Amino acid sequence: MAQIPVQTIHRDPQLFYWILFPITAVMILTGILRHYATILMATAPKKLDKKTMREQRSLLHGISVRGSFHVLSKKSFATRRDALTTAYESGAYLKDPERRGQAPPNPMSDPSSMEGMMGMMKNQMAMIIPNTLIMSWINAFFSGYVIMKLPFPLTIKFKSMLQAGVATKDMDPRWMSSISWYFLCFFGLQSVFNFLLGNDNAASQMAQQMNQMGPPGGAQMFGPGVDPDKQFLAEAENLAVIEHYSVLDGVEQRLLDSIVV
Repeated sequence: MAQIPVQTIHRDPQLFYWILFPITAVMILTGILRHYATILMATAPKKLDKKTMREQRSLLHGISVRGSFHVLSKKSFATRRDALTTAYESGAYLKDPERRGQAPPNPMSDPSSMEGMMGMMKNQMAMIIPNTLIMSWINAFFSGYVIMKLPFPLTIKFKSMLQAGVATKDMDPRWMSSISWYFLCFFGLQSVFNFLLGNDNAASQMAQQMNQMGPPGGAQMFGPGVDPDKQFLAEAENLAVIEHYSVLDGVEQRLLDSIVV
């Protein structure tokens, strides 16, 4: 059986030091600067008033009861469900009960909502501007260079990902271009940033993209334009349809069955 000849490309070894190392160093330094710039641009969280905190905690209480009903006795769960359902349906926990049934206020007219949107825009600009500058720098000085060869075999499907900017058809997929190394650093420096800046750093571009694609559950639940009355009514329906069972049901028989040899 004939073996496939190994493809050899003669390249200047200095490319490894004058392209790979500078791109990696620039990506790491940019991430560190982005982290501290995000901290400087971050606004202090606004202190919630008692009514707003009561409204939010009451809804979270119902969600907690719904999620852990199986550790409660039937009587204890029924007591909590009846009390929460009655309060939710009557609007007892609403911050502004006089606005019940009205459309939620326009987020554009809420100063706190505007501050949140401005904060998101700042974070997006802190990510877009450095990436645009780095991409322009690499395209201007390092475009078309093949800088390294991976030590493990790859299929042809990886060719377009690892050889971006190098228009060749017969090159071994293990060879990597300078642009591809940039994208690899873009998605693979999370552990480096965690080591240098801690787990709660703002340098991870993947984490920032995930936050922009889907904000946390609390931000969606209590965000601008959300009607808390509809949330309370929906949670009351969720509690009403639960069929209670306990993890302690039949525990005596299960214990006896487990110790019987």
